Amino acid sequence: MEKFFNPSGTSLLVPSVQELAKHSLSNVPERYIQPQLEHIVLNSKEANHSLQIPVIDMHKLLSEQPGTSELDKLHLACKEWGFFQLINHGVSCSLVEKIKLEIQEFFNLPMSEKKRFWQSREHMEGFGQLYVVSEDQKLDWGDMFYMTTLPNDSRMPHLFSQLPLPLRNTLELYSHKMKDLAMDIIAHMGRALKIEEKELRELFEDGIQMMRMNYYPPFPQPEKVIGLTNHSDGDGVTILLQVNEIQGLQIRKDGMWLPVKPLPNAFVVNVGDIMEIITNGIYRSIEHRATVNSEKERLSFATFYSPRKDGVIGPWPSLITEQAPALYKRIAVKKYFKDFFARKLEGKSYRDAMRLEHHN
Repeated sequence: MEKFFNPSGTSLLVPSVQELAKHSLSNVPERYIQPQLEHIVLNSKEANHSLQIPVIDMHKLLSEQPGTSELDKLHLACKEWGFFQLINHGVSCSLVEKIKLEIQEFFNLPMSEKKRFWQSREHMEGFGQLYVVSEDQKLDWGDMFYMTTLPNDSRMPHLFSQLPLPLRNTLELYSHKMKDLAMDIIAHMGRALKIEEKELRELFEDGIQMMRMNYYPPFPQPEKVIGLTNHSDGDGVTILLQVNEIQGLQIRKDGMWLPVKPLPNAFVVNVGDIMEIITNGIYRSIEHRATVNSEKERLSFATFYSPRKDGVIGPWPSLITEQAPALYKRIAVKKYFKDFFARKLEGKSYRDAMRLEHHN
């Protein structure tokens, strides 16, 4: 079966940063040092620490009548912030704690074991880095493990089914819980925008789910490296789990980098480029990045949920009016991802490429 995520489908192979970090950090290869970062990072220190992303209570959303306050809060969060923390989400604490522990164990496997799951020249799924398109490109200070998890027939045979137990079983359960949660979030976004729920559900129902486990080793001068380059997510919605207690996620807000402090037992949810396109720019995907800690590694786990692979995305017809003409092209989901994975990750450059010419 054609693996439509990998049409150009590859990322150049680079060394494991986790392994690099075990050796002397005084002579780190120049490719990881980011000179342009130094002046930007200072801004986050000046950010007002009372400024935090909105918090949405899923339990309130599910129990509310249309037109009530939690739905309004969700609408504003997606419009003004593109990010929110989701509490009372209904995913059991014990499952979340189990997955955190097993992800840490997975990254701590010896290199000889990890080699089985490393990226190849043919596929970007597995351990490694994504979006490495040239030999002289600056690299992120982090390793990731990336794979397609749903629908089942899109899974790489050498990855999911070969994962060590109990991680494989825990991930199987977690991946279905994340799909259900993503569908609930999307349905509520649709309600807030008065979009026909049945059609929105059909677009996302057998959606593409990808997961990325992130491992950012410590670095003595954290302002000189970046864990994950600033970007917006190319999917519909992203659900992020903070795996250990080290913070590092920052979002771009009003020209400054704002640190996100994850709440206990919460997920950090963000709007992806696809949702920005579907909502014709009403909901916004926001640039974010991962910074590195000077003393301790940071781990996080992102679940990306997108429309079905035979779907077509474009501004939702009911959201296009004379006052608000279509801002984005219509494009088949397969083509969208083919082009997305062929590019270097860079700000919102891919979303910008989706814009119709007369709005540039």
